[in-house]
This record gives sequence, C-alpha cells and structure tokens, in this order.
Amino acid sequence: MEYRVSTEQSEMDFEVIHDFISNSYWAQGMPPELLRKALSNNLCFGVFDENNQQLAFTRMITDKATFGYLADVFVLESHRGLGLSKLMMTSIMEHPDLQGLRRIMLATRDAHGLYAQFGFNAVDTPETLMQIRLENPYVELSIFS
Repeated sequence: MEYRVSTEQSEMDFEVIHDFISNSYWAQGMPPELLRKALSNNLCFGVFDENNQQLAFTRMITDKATFGYLADVFVLESHRGLGLSKLMMTSIMEHPDLQGLRRIMLATRDAHGLYAQFGFNAVDTPETLMQIRLENPYVELSIFS
C-alpha cells in the first residue's frame, strides 16, 4: 500500500482528528470548536492511504523562524506498526518551513524511542522551563473568558 503525507488543511479529516484527540490522554474532552481553532493556526501533517483516508496526524505549533512545538501526534490503532509515524516525522523534519529552528519541543508519555530517532532528547535544564497547566482544561476554559 502506498501512503502520502500532506500539509493541506483542506485534506485533513476533522472528524477523524477530533475523534482521536478528544479521546486521547492529553486532550480528553476537547470541544470541536477549540480543536478547529488550534488546527487553523498551526502547520498540520496528515498521512493518507491510496484512498485518501486519513491514518495519522500531527501539528507543529511554530513561528516558522525560531521555535516549534510538536503536538497531537497519533496514528490510528488499526494502522500502527506500518512505519507511518516515521514517515510523518521524516516529513516534519524535512519540511522547508521548519529548517533552522532554534528549538523544537514536545511532550510524550510513551514514544521517547520514536522521537530519539529524529534527534530529540531530554531537556538538559528542565529547571529553566515553566508552565501553566490546568488539570481539567475543557471544564476550566471559562476562567479565561
């Protein structure tokens, strides 16, 4: 089977993306309108089969000059083990808009081995990083309204 990677927003299957992400450990319960806004403001990558069915997705949150944050990476469970995550990561790392970034970051609970193959490593000075983290962000969204 042949696979292809696209960054065209018009090709992304929002239903597939929302179904996976809103049920993920990192974004459970994300409202569709919030995800639509996130996708429209990011460089998105989708992996598609020869029938144009979306099988994998990620987005790079970036200024395309100095910084990128890799987020919402997934491969549909029924298509894992076929090299799709490596295909997608190769496309990301070779993308012209992402060359020369000073820093690319991500957070993962269970895919360290994949990302290490592409040059990612543990933060050498984690004490310099800070965050604001809501425990239940899609319930607590109203605090920013």
